[in-house]
Amino acid sequence: MLTANNPFTGEKIAEYESLDAEQVSARIGQASEAFTTWRHTSFAERAKVLTAVAAELRKRKSTIAQYMADEMGKPVREGEPEVEKAAWCAEYYAEHAEEYLTSESLPSDASRSYVCYQPLGTLLGVLPWNAPLWLAFRYLAPALMAGNTCVMKHDPNVPASAQSIADAFVAAGAPENIMVNLPVETSLVEKAIRDPRIAAVSFTGSAGAGSKVAAVAGSEIKPCVLELGGSDPCIVLADADLEAAADVAVLSRIINAGQSCIAAKRILVEESALDKFVPMLKSRLQALKMGDPKDEQTQVGPIARRDLQLNLHRQVSETVEAGAKCLLGGELPDSAGYFYPVTLLTEVTAQMTAFREETFGPVMAVTSVSGIEEAIELANDSDYGLGAAIWTADVKQAEQWAQQIDAGQVAINGIVKTDPRLPSGGIKRSGFGRELGPHGIKEFVNAKQVWVK
Repeated sequence: MLTANNPFTGEKIAEYESLDAEQVSARIGQASEAFTTWRHTSFAERAKVLTAVAAELRKRKSTIAQYMADEMGKPVREGEPEVEKAAWCAEYYAEHAEEYLTSESLPSDASRSYVCYQPLGTLLGVLPWNAPLWLAFRYLAPALMAGNTCVMKHDPNVPASAQSIADAFVAAGAPENIMVNLPVETSLVEKAIRDPRIAAVSFTGSAGAGSKVAAVAGSEIKPCVLELGGSDPCIVLADADLEAAADVAVLSRIINAGQSCIAAKRILVEESALDKFVPMLKSRLQALKMGDPKDEQTQVGPIARRDLQLNLHRQVSETVEAGAKCLLGGELPDSAGYFYPVTLLTEVTAQMTAFREETFGPVMAVTSVSGIEEAIELANDSDYGLGAAIWTADVKQAEQWAQQIDAGQVAINGIVKTDPRLPSGGIKRSGFGRELGPHGIKEFVNAKQVWVK
């Protein structure tokens, strides 16, 4: 039995049956059977389907945003744009997949030699709760446009959000079973990965769970893409536009109540700018409205689960006990629901919990640095390597510094974000492989070399 709770109230909102092992096998079989036809459709035919799915998502965006608010606490002011972004992803790949997968001629001793890109088969996507629509479509859109069929195992906390995706495919008139929803308990995920009809796996979630998925996939010699946790550094130098940097750092940290892998979690501020910059952060954080995610005015909703709320408080408490200053928040609420106050920690050092661990909530940790050399050293002093940001007036020099940072993507004077047009992913314990852009669609294809005499 799978149970979903409302993080705003702490109450159970849904309980539903998990598929058993036999049903899991049957669902995978349906997607595998659909592949025999879908793989031979043209890009134009696939594009028509994905475009229709995008239109259905937009029709349902208000309802889906309500589901996300109920199931994982995302404010509706963020939920509707997330649905729009998922629709954009579907449309983007509908338009560009053929271009990205065009055969490439290569010089050799043959009369003609080239590489063509062909789908692998039926894929398994294991998805988290924190961005139920966006994370699903950055897996589904490129995979389907490449000619694969998809099995989607979503997080148990977001059953209605997951079902809304399946419903959109049906309403759009998509060929049956090219996308199959798989509501199962975690214990059955390994069985799904090991099913011989699953050709590859896409996983988004924690580093701990990702290592288990990678181990199982590896033992079956199946490719996988892992998008795991992050503890993104945001370097702010004294010559930066500090007002703009403060605006973006706060936005980046607070999106989805701070429950995002890609977010400004470690703020590394040049010492000479610290006294000016910290009050900017504090005033912006103080102004945020926390409350009911269904209220259009709410900017910060609850943490998705009680265990996550308690773990976040542990991280804050340990950091303060180690000598950090708490300028805002830091108290565990004694109220219904799983809220955690917007929290600002300063004088955080590299040995403290909030620096060493990924904090998944509205907690900002500020560390003083003497200059860019120390900033880069501390930025790289992490098990993670997902995103990073640099704020400075010297953009040309910043591009050189970006080369020295251990991360899958670096934003200069802007927010680190995911975009269908650009590849996204990490290194170290943030995972491997890429999603989105021209690189993402090539993760789950066979790059077949053909040599002709």
